[in-house]
Amino acid sequence: MIMLIIVSFVLTGVTAYYNFKTENDRYNQERLERKEQALQTSMDYFLEEHGGTVAKDSLALVFSEVIVELADVHSLSVNLYDLKGNLLISSAEERFENLGFNLSIDYTVLKQLSTGNTRAVVEKDIKGTEVYLVYWYLLDASNRKIAVVNVKYDKKNIDDGELRRFLGQLTKIYIALFIAAAILAYFLSNYITKSLQKIASKMQKIDLSQENEPISWEGGDEIAALVDQYNKMLLEVKNSAKLLAKSERESAWREMAKQVAHEIKNPLTPMKLRVQHLERSLTSNPDGMEEKLKQFSKTMIDQIDTLSGIATEFSHFAKMPKAQPLEVDLLSILRGIVALYSDTPNVDIQFVNATNQGKCIVLADKDQLNRVFNNLVKNAVQALSEKPDGLISVVLSANDDHVHVLVQDNGVGISEAQRSKIFVPNFTTKSTGTGLGLAMVKNIIEQGGGNIWFESEPGVSTSFHVELPTNYSEGIKG
Repeated sequence: MIMLIIVSFVLTGVTAYYNFKTENDRYNQERLERKEQALQTSMDYFLEEHGGTVAKDSLALVFSEVIVELADVHSLSVNLYDLKGNLLISSAEERFENLGFNLSIDYTVLKQLSTGNTRAVVEKDIKGTEVYLVYWYLLDASNRKIAVVNVKYDKKNIDDGELRRFLGQLTKIYIALFIAAAILAYFLSNYITKSLQKIASKMQKIDLSQENEPISWEGGDEIAALVDQYNKMLLEVKNSAKLLAKSERESAWREMAKQVAHEIKNPLTPMKLRVQHLERSLTSNPDGMEEKLKQFSKTMIDQIDTLSGIATEFSHFAKMPKAQPLEVDLLSILRGIVALYSDTPNVDIQFVNATNQGKCIVLADKDQLNRVFNNLVKNAVQALSEKPDGLISVVLSANDDHVHVLVQDNGVGISEAQRSKIFVPNFTTKSTGTGLGLAMVKNIIEQGGGNIWFESEPGVSTSFHVELPTNYSEGIKG
């Protein structure tokens, strides 16, 4: 509103000045035409008294006195030129260069007159004064051109005092309007912002987990329409929140069911193979079965404990068990997993203990480490399903900074397009499976402060690296 007042004031001032200027120009034109007409009438009358014509060589002599008289009567400077534009006589007593006259008429003026124009007007600025120089032909009684008459008319400028008075009054009016508009804008904006602040305060208190109160508003203005839309939105958000919460719960249960099923199924196949291998050993080579049974029992018990832990925790909390860090022999875990998969057909699994120690004690959750390396070895085995000479290497190494486990196979490798998705949940390159294994592995390792990455050359090999930080390790014990 204030800007509207300011713009209106500027536009009104500009318009007023333009109108003053237009009126001034119109006044000068009308005044010049009146004086011009009176001068022409006087000169025509003078010619009639002298028989209607004057010889060209007598023009200066005949009009010498009358030119001065007419100039005094009409308050004009009058000059008489011959038809070629040369000065014959002038009413001016000052020098021509001071008055802005020329001793000869400009060619463009003569051309205007000779092409049928009854008069030619030239606007000129002489020493800061705007003047009109008007030219027309002096005709005798027979309408023959005998001379060119020139009149200098001083243009009357705008009355600055009158314009200033008008603008002063206009300014007072607009100052009053400006103050009134400012007061009105202040109270109106306070009214609007107060209403909006109330709505904003309500919006800030929205909590999708709780019941939100709608806004009550009296009146049928624009704020009421906004409040109605807000209340409708609140109801829609409430319904959407319920649907979203329900959908998220269902999705979480589905994902959890997939993950638990995946984790339970992982060790079942090698356990089955291990049982079959034991059965064959009992038939073909019963000697030394006591040691084989002890090793078999230990491996099976570890895997069964892992499965039991997952099932128990899932039934109690419907989520993966929390990590329970304890001192665990990583070397023993790796040997057990390698032994579990050692009877896989067409696959040779090699384990290398690069620590050269009898134990590698780390601070970690035993069940979670079992799941991590069980997944990695199983994936390596599945990558070799179509190769008759599959080879898997599991290498354990350690230094002062970290414990490192390498699981390498000479399988099909991982393509460039698949590399960015390897650790994404539900992504799998196999025709079966949920695609949760590597995502779970990455989650377990990173939550414990470790790191996992892979290197792969399609058609040649794939290597997965697991690195546990020093705070996992209690040292390498012999």
